[in-house]
Amino acid sequence: MTSDRSQRRRPDLPPPVAPDEALADEDALLRDYARTRDEGAREEIVRRFLPFARSLAMRYSGGVEPTEDLVQVASLGLVAALQRFDPDRGVPFAAFAGPTILGELRRHFRDRVWTLRVPRGLQERIRDVETAIAKLSHELERSPTVAEIAHLLDITEADVLESFEATVARRTVSLDQPAPATEAGDESPMAERIGTNDPGYELVEDREAIEASAGILDDTEREILRLRFEEDLTQSKIAEQVGYSQMHVSRILRRALGKLRDASVEPELEA
Repeated sequence: MTSDRSQRRRPDLPPPVAPDEALADEDALLRDYARTRDEGAREEIVRRFLPFARSLAMRYSGGVEPTEDLVQVASLGLVAALQRFDPDRGVPFAAFAGPTILGELRRHFRDRVWTLRVPRGLQERIRDVETAIAKLSHELERSPTVAEIAHLLDITEADVLESFEATVARRTVSLDQPAPATEAGDESPMAERIGTNDPGYELVEDREAIEASAGILDDTEREILRLRFEEDLTQSKIAEQVGYSQMHVSRILRRALGKLRDASVEPELEA
């Protein structure tokens, strides 16, 4: 049984609003703003949908970006979506604003989050340099020189050049990207020019040991070891070639390797 105390409402709180009434109120606000562009209506809509924007921003939390920055980006996306929203299309505002907010967050990570860790001070200087370039390009109607950028920001030319070099840390290069061509028509991807471990080198010592100790092995053991370590065949493939079962091949390999191991230990004991 519900107590009278739980049914009483504090006189300083507004009466509860039914869900249908709240939706109708939001729809009225959105239509009013779309018609009048009233600043008060915009602020009220942003206030109501800010928790929604924050929830989308929190999907990207936990990384190097401060949560406050992510919420700010999501809030800007919310305002941008509100500017383009048309209530006559019959789409709920949250469904319309969600992709815009997420797009702003992804763009933020693409433009601002660094692939390699760069000191915070250098990150800020790079952003200052980018802002200066945009400003000077507009004023001069050409690309500014390093000296002009340095003068505007009151930093050295070396600081500007360091910012240019550090900017490459924002991006990693795809290994599928064509490498700089050394000859005409040579547009192979970068991945093909990167060295990899050659498994054959791991077998060199094994082969030398087998050859040096071949006298202590019988013909079958030598052949199976050759197929395993020179031809690099699996035990199943060896079994097919020599006509033994895979289990028998495994036993011969163990026996032969045991002989080689014992032969390598004996000289050490004699020494």
